[in-house]
Amino acid sequence: MHISVRADYAIRAMLAIAAAEPGRITASELAQNERMSIGSLQTVLLELRRVGLVHSHRGTERGYGLARPASAITVGEILRAMNGALTTVRGLPTDQATYDGVGRGLRKVWLSVDTAVNTIVDKATLADLLADLDIDTERTTPMRTADPRRTGSP
Repeated sequence: MHISVRADYAIRAMLAIAAAEPGRITASELAQNERMSIGSLQTVLLELRRVGLVHSHRGTERGYGLARPASAITVGEILRAMNGALTTVRGLPTDQATYDGVGRGLRKVWLSVDTAVNTIVDKATLADLLADLDIDTERTTPMRTADPRRTGSP
């Protein structure tokens, strides 16, 4: 499986948009905050809007918002919107790969890989990834240390 720049930008943009909910975030804010090329990001946002994953708003509340709740949008859906099939063999979707001779058993392996990848990315929602961010932030928060003036056992 290969994650393209477009797919990476799309997932990161969707996460930033989800994190901004119920507010909006502009393309320029996204590009700056996530260190993305504004031109590439705008192309990605246009595609995300075209496939119905985001809405764009104009006026005083301009920016991008999710078209559905973060809990209803999966990483797999975003990846497919950007790249089509998640796994390919010789440029074809995995289920179209065929072999003759000694390579015949490979089809079963590639289909298993495809199933595993699809299962993982279709289970992970934007809400899950944002919740993981909260957990990771808690883990990286320095632990409270004992008062050095205190003596004896805790």
